[in-house]
Amino acid sequence: MTQEILTAITDTVGSEVFGIWFLIGAALVFFMQAGFAMVETGFTRAKNAGNIIMKNLMDFCIGTCVFIFIGFGLLLGEDALGGLIGIPTLGIFTDYTNFDWSNFVFNLVFCATAATIVSGAMAERTKFLAYCVYSAVISAVVYPIEAHWIWGGGWLAARGFHDFAGSCAIHMVGGLTAFVGAAMLGARIGKFTKDKNGKVVKVHAFPGHNIVIGALGVFILWFGWYGFNGAAATTGPQLASIFMTTTIAPAVATVTCMVFTWIKYGKPDVSMCLNASLAGLVAITAPCDVTDAFGAIVIGIVAGLLVVFGVWFCDNVAHVDDPVGAVAVHCLNGIWGTIAVGLFATTNAPESTINGLFYGGGISQLSIQLVGVLTVGAWTAITMFIVFKVIDMTIGLRVSEEEEIVGLDEKEHGLASAYAGFSIMDMTEATMAVNENTDLGESDYTRASEVQKAAAVKVAAAPIESESGIHKVTIIAKLSRYDKLKNALNDLGVTGMTVTQVMGCGIQKGAGEKYRGVEMDATLLPKVKVEVIISKIPVEHVIEAAKKALYTGHIGDGKIFVYNVQQVVKVRTGEEGFEALQDVE
Repeated sequence: MTQEILTAITDTVGSEVFGIWFLIGAALVFFMQAGFAMVETGFTRAKNAGNIIMKNLMDFCIGTCVFIFIGFGLLLGEDALGGLIGIPTLGIFTDYTNFDWSNFVFNLVFCATAATIVSGAMAERTKFLAYCVYSAVISAVVYPIEAHWIWGGGWLAARGFHDFAGSCAIHMVGGLTAFVGAAMLGARIGKFTKDKNGKVVKVHAFPGHNIVIGALGVFILWFGWYGFNGAAATTGPQLASIFMTTTIAPAVATVTCMVFTWIKYGKPDVSMCLNASLAGLVAITAPCDVTDAFGAIVIGIVAGLLVVFGVWFCDNVAHVDDPVGAVAVHCLNGIWGTIAVGLFATTNAPESTINGLFYGGGISQLSIQLVGVLTVGAWTAITMFIVFKVIDMTIGLRVSEEEEIVGLDEKEHGLASAYAGFSIMDMTEATMAVNENTDLGESDYTRASEVQKAAAVKVAAAPIESESGIHKVTIIAKLSRYDKLKNALNDLGVTGMTVTQVMGCGIQKGAGEKYRGVEMDATLLPKVKVEVIISKIPVEHVIEAAKKALYTGHIGDGKIFVYNVQQVVKVRTGEEGFEALQDVE
């Protein structure tokens, strides 16, 4: 009797613990919304940052509203029509005491994930109203019905289809919707150059404006993925195994992508490697509970290569403009992860009852996985094509050309900038000071040959005249040479300057770098623009000092511009001309 009581207590405690973990996992999945928002914002342009944040916010909020009334019932309601659909229910209102609150919250956060995947691929040119409409349809109808087939006791579940955490139900559905939507929406202005026959002859790179925010989003998503994959675990060993496979696959995928892009493009691609981490996570999501370490490694290797292929395919074959790589990450790797169950599932994994093809299970599991991919894919593609078409024919899917060029932050939300108040350049160390040990840049200058020195520093003999005797000298140079330039001008007696950080390139158009495998037309490099007003100091001395400080002998050393200044007025005293400059020069 004592043993029976202990067993009952253990079972009860275990049930309560995993019930709490189930909800903690749901909270981690909700936090992934922040990760998606950061990735999509960082990988797109700054003029649309607020719009993307708003879309990710409304994904969840609109999704919650429609899931309450329609989506939850379609997903987990009483089975109908031979496993095709659940019967909608309002039990959350009519029988709240007995309502399954945990399942509602858990499935809601997963539903929101499926909807948010789409926003990245259609970013920077979609009407906000249109986005709200199709996001609601995804959360209310499209996702709940196919998820019922897989997790709600539907016809795929009855046939043994396995998708533990959503490679197919969530990621493939979101990624395929993203592909259909981006294809119907069309590319961003300037993404593709076409010849007179309409054939794409060149793909242009649009680098994301903040790779740091994008990286933060990836780390948030990876962290949240432990809840995404592990929340439904029912035993400690199963949870530990899921955590292990969820760690191995993305790590291997990222290393694979780094090596491949390093070899193919000459340098390891940062944004592609960030995508590869997500690709590995997507691919391991379906088989995370039934595969072992070897299977996770192989799944990760394929995912790391597949994400690069997917980005290339969208750009160069399908000509579908996907700013964040959502199709490559979620659609292709969602398909791969679902199929991988039929290849790498093993009963060696805790609680697993499935053996895949490579573990002696034959093709039976692989066959049902393929059936699931095809049927869920067909349902998603057909329904979302209809949804997008109806939206386009009624309220319109795409913003105007002017709205796209100006940016959706301003045109859709009246937001001048998502980064208002941020300083372009940290000038805390920009004070002017006399330093007897100041290096004027001669270290680079003196290493040059006499011919190079003469060409670099010689100032034109023609006089630089101004009726007022006042000149403005504007110097554009490499950001790394700012300190030497500042000190050189300071030593001449220049005690005030205006400094601005700018981006630019010369006739050489930067260095011809690649972004996600596409060569950039012009690499905008960080530059510093220094402006000084002089009267007593000869202009020739300023030019000579600047040349010595800036000269390296390489392309991009900079330019110096000299302007005549007609008048200067000091606001505080009202002094004009030469007198206005005496305590600022």
